[in-house]
Amino acid sequence: MSITRRHFGLGLATLGLSACSGPQGLGLAGPDTPTRLAADLRPVPNAGYDAWVTAFRGRARGQGISEATLADGFRNAGYLPGVVKRDRNQTEFKRSLEDYLSIAASDERVRKGRAAFARHRSTLAALEAQYGVDAKIITAIWGLESFYGERKGDVPVISATSTLAYDGRRGAFFEKQLVAALKIIQRGDITASRMTGSWAGAMGHTQFIPTSYQSFAVDFTGDGRRDIWSNDPSDALASTAAYLSRNGWRRGLAWGGEAGTVSGGSILQPQAGGPRFAVTANFRAIKRYNNSDSYAIGVGHLSDRIGGAGPLRASFPPDEYGMTKDDRIALQKGLTAKGFDTDGADGVIGPNSRKAISAYQASQGLPVTGDPSPELLRRLN
Repeated sequence: MSITRRHFGLGLATLGLSACSGPQGLGLAGPDTPTRLAADLRPVPNAGYDAWVTAFRGRARGQGISEATLADGFRNAGYLPGVVKRDRNQTEFKRSLEDYLSIAASDERVRKGRAAFARHRSTLAALEAQYGVDAKIITAIWGLESFYGERKGDVPVISATSTLAYDGRRGAFFEKQLVAALKIIQRGDITASRMTGSWAGAMGHTQFIPTSYQSFAVDFTGDGRRDIWSNDPSDALASTAAYLSRNGWRRGLAWGGEAGTVSGGSILQPQAGGPRFAVTANFRAIKRYNNSDSYAIGVGHLSDRIGGAGPLRASFPPDEYGMTKDDRIALQKGLTAKGFDTDGADGVIGPNSRKAISAYQASQGLPVTGDPSPELLRRLN
């Protein structure tokens, strides 16, 4: 998928739990995503950036941006060092599908997804009728992109995109996003002060970058504005449905499912020794939203769980350390009980768990590796 579709990659590190991923975000927002704006995501003086903005204004006027819009857009904008740091430090690691699904379809995300689906049932039904996209799929994308609106991002988009256009690795791409963002403001869909999103400029409940917003955003409420930021998610959910509808979604066709539970479709086994999935053309439509098999399976499986289905039937093999998910959960619980908090026990050995393992190893005079192991689990029991 091109960068304008994948948005910088959830797959994201398809699961590094970054900022957002959708038609252009970063991906898989979770309950542990920060809600307070970091100090390095606030504007700081930068003469080079100021000179770049002066030159950009001329280019923007040449593309139909008014002086009033430029003044409004840049009134409180500035260079954000944290945006550049995050852009340059994006990790390309890949989590296993098992870890990805542990986060994408966690008990909390399923529970909140069912509640959100029930709460917005009438809107979702109307969207399914109009666009033909399964309402549970729309809800699942909402859940993966912003945790059902809880983590939409609060970084000013004009500051983020202008910083990356000036000092990022993809200057031309982000200048295009900046121009699109200014045109959105000029059209009256949102004010500059309310236009916030991820550090990379992905916006709203389902994380659209500005150019995708221009192409697919929908005014479903009929108030004259395509407001994907509002507490009312209707426009954002409609925009997601429109995106999928115009990118190959077939009405009435399932996305697929675990092999043996659905018939037909191509067979995928993303993780050796793990579950196999039968997928259809609608699985490929989801990948137009984010070009990752893990992401599309995550959306599909979460949508099934929202609809009342249970966990996958097939199991995953032990990891590289010889541990199953149950082993890893027991390890996390054991560490936390000993005073080395892993910040939850989901079986995913992330930075918090590795920090806790390292601290425990140091306290016991063991080699400090931060790696889980069956021996470590036995010591904790």
